[in-house]
Amino acid sequence: MRIKELEQWLSQVDVFESPKMQLEQYPTSAHIAARMLFAMEEYGDITGKSVADLGCGCGVLSIGSVIMGSATTVGYDIDPDALEIAQRNCDELDVPVDFLLCNVAASWVDEEALTPNASTPDGNCSDSGQNHDHGQGGKSAGDSFFAPSSFPLRRDCIDTVIMNPPFGTKKGSEGIDMKFLKRALAISTTAVYSLHKSSTRAHIARRAKEWGVKMDVVAELRYDLPATYKVHKKKSVDIAVDFLRFSHQ
Repeated sequence: MRIKELEQWLSQVDVFESPKMQLEQYPTSAHIAARMLFAMEEYGDITGKSVADLGCGCGVLSIGSVIMGSATTVGYDIDPDALEIAQRNCDELDVPVDFLLCNVAASWVDEEALTPNASTPDGNCSDSGQNHDHGQGGKSAGDSFFAPSSFPLRRDCIDTVIMNPPFGTKKGSEGIDMKFLKRALAISTTAVYSLHKSSTRAHIARRAKEWGVKMDVVAELRYDLPATYKVHKKKSVDIAVDFLRFSHQ
């Protein structure tokens, strides 16, 4: 598949109907998503791999990873409205993705995030008692999204993580991008791919060094952020973002 073909597929994905400002919900464009996914595949991190999309929103990156040949893909988000749209997108495109309702930035991302979970010593993912086979098309019609009492992710349970996390620019959400990143590093065995504001590159590089992971700038992109909320005065804002790859050393 060529990058333009993937972009055309992803351009069919519906986006947020009523975006929530407190969650910093902005759509990842088909143009950017396609380039992110093709860059990942150059490293061999999609085809045949298990992929997690943290803060998946309406599912564009999840859907793209399946189209690119992932073995399984699971999307995680705190917003049930976004997951309803994501599931609808998958149904319309006939793409099998599982979606779980959960808080990616929960307290588990602190120090205990980098130690094995005692309840799952083998490091496997847990569906908290739900009988579900990842990669078989997500929830069935009429089912609710999985909302496990304990977070379903466990250390080293996913090959590759991809995400476009909140930038943490809203009051009360400071540092949430680092919480997403720390959780992603704890659950992945191979690599984490993430979008971050270019202005935070030096800070993120310092944290990566502290955590003992290798950080590479895969691409420097321009993120055209459309006016989404009433507080926005301009039609759009062009933001410089880094597409980063983190790998375990």
